[in-house]
Amino acid sequence: MTKTKDNIFDITLFKRLFQDVKPYKTIFFGLILLVVLLAVFSAATPYITKYAIDNSIASKQEKNFLFYIIIMFAVLLLQTVFQLLFIYYAAWLGQNLVMDVRVKLFDHLLRFKMKYYDNSSVGVLITRAVTDMERVADIFGEGLFMIFRDLLTMVVVFGVMVYINLKLSIIVFVMLPLLLYATRIFQKVMKRAFEEVRTEVSNLNSFVQERLTGMKILQLFTREDIEYKNFKDINARHKKGWLKTVWYNSIFFPLADLVSSISIGLVAWYGGLNVVLQNSFVSQGDLIAFVMFVPMLFRPLRQIADKFNTLQMGMVAATRVFKVLDTTSQIDDKGTHVAQAFKGHIEFNDVYFNYVEDEAVLKGISFEVTAGDTIAIVGATGAGKSTIINLLNRFYEIKEGTISVDGINIKDVTLTSLRTQIAVVLQDVFLFADTILNNITLEHPEITEAQVIQAAKDIGIHDFIMTLPNGYHYNVKERGIMLSSGQRQLISFLRAYVANPSILVLDEATSSVDSYSEQLIQNATDKITKGRTSIVIAHRLATVKKADKIIVMDAGKIMEQGTHQQLLKKEHGYYKNLYEVQFLKEDVVV
Repeated sequence: MTKTKDNIFDITLFKRLFQDVKPYKTIFFGLILLVVLLAVFSAATPYITKYAIDNSIASKQEKNFLFYIIIMFAVLLLQTVFQLLFIYYAAWLGQNLVMDVRVKLFDHLLRFKMKYYDNSSVGVLITRAVTDMERVADIFGEGLFMIFRDLLTMVVVFGVMVYINLKLSIIVFVMLPLLLYATRIFQKVMKRAFEEVRTEVSNLNSFVQERLTGMKILQLFTREDIEYKNFKDINARHKKGWLKTVWYNSIFFPLADLVSSISIGLVAWYGGLNVVLQNSFVSQGDLIAFVMFVPMLFRPLRQIADKFNTLQMGMVAATRVFKVLDTTSQIDDKGTHVAQAFKGHIEFNDVYFNYVEDEAVLKGISFEVTAGDTIAIVGATGAGKSTIINLLNRFYEIKEGTISVDGINIKDVTLTSLRTQIAVVLQDVFLFADTILNNITLEHPEITEAQVIQAAKDIGIHDFIMTLPNGYHYNVKERGIMLSSGQRQLISFLRAYVANPSILVLDEATSSVDSYSEQLIQNATDKITKGRTSIVIAHRLATVKKADKIIVMDAGKIMEQGTHQQLLKKEHGYYKNLYEVQFLKEDVVV
């Protein structure tokens, strides 16, 4: 375990948190004032009680007794009001702070490279954005201010006790170092325990998220019993982490209560004995006040340890959140050219790319697409076809070479305008748990429902949508589970069409649909590719044959380029062999 992990307070972390507090500095300083007032009023009650006993009860004089009662009632009333304000605004500050940081975190996540998500667990990121952020809110709502209040209460109580009776104070303070030492040890071990808990929570979230997402695969391959055992193991580790914190709590808090009780007993014995012997340095009021003061001195220390658990969890969570915020995985968006509309002339010039260092995926790719043409890219799985699409959209940065559209390097084009002009229809269509209309427009304010309906009629899928309950307002549920694969593809085509892109990309968009849906998709393809540059990655012969140019790839290299007829004329050509093996049966069917 490193020394850093044993630090109780990470000053750098708190400084960073306070940067986000600046917009709420009025509330922040108001809370500090409330902390001071609560500490003063907490010590005032026993102090007033002492004088009420010594001046009225012990001497059996009614004079000023009602006055003491009224003052005490006023103090208790004010203390209650201040406590209410303190609890509410401490939580208010924590929630507002977390809202700001969570928005900042989500905005940061939206701009990460795809490579970051390739190497990251979705479950872990969800934990950072949701669960960990709640723990960060607790730093202010239940941690930091509460600790500050309790510490200040202890200081004020300490001062008042010394002022009232030094000898009785010494008796109490003799026991204090023992509890302080125990608290210090408790804080250290709890920090390590909570780091372990947060790690196991992330692992648990990640495991559950992946299994629920892949439930169909688990059931298809009868993995239920195996995954049940795996879940029991990871859940057991999570339980073990939490039980460590329970064990430490079960040791510390009874010890704190024991020390407090012993202190009260010593005060009662020594102070009571001197009251009986009528020694002048201890009065009945002193004795009663100290019996009230001891819990007020020890209970805050006990509460500090308790709140410190909350603070530690918040600090661990904040560290993990800031680690994501500090990750620099954004695409370099320094382009100054804002593309209003591309003509669609695309050029790849000697492009090299790898997802993993020293494992080349594209090896000197060069090709040109004339504006308005449709090109088809074919090749075996892993040849690098989809990678070309990813690079055109700048989801990844190339290692060498250049990619240009209309003679402009795409690095010189702003990301937003570049991606606005390119629409992609993927094989694995992702739909949000929302209406068909919102999945098509993605809530773009300039795309109306009337435009969507007209576009659906143009590409021949309006009738299909109207067969669904509520038509365009049908909720497709999570990932579009209420629709078939072919129906999701049709929605994806319509989404691309209404975006009115300059460049259209179809990434194996008909590879897993039924014949009826395929016919609709083929009609839609003919409509939306007309008059715009299109790149088609497909196995379907009909799409490939119609392309103005076919690019044949293998192992990250371009093997051949040409039209369907040109490539078939090449004796022992790569495309000809591919055609005979993969496409000939399909051609016969067609």
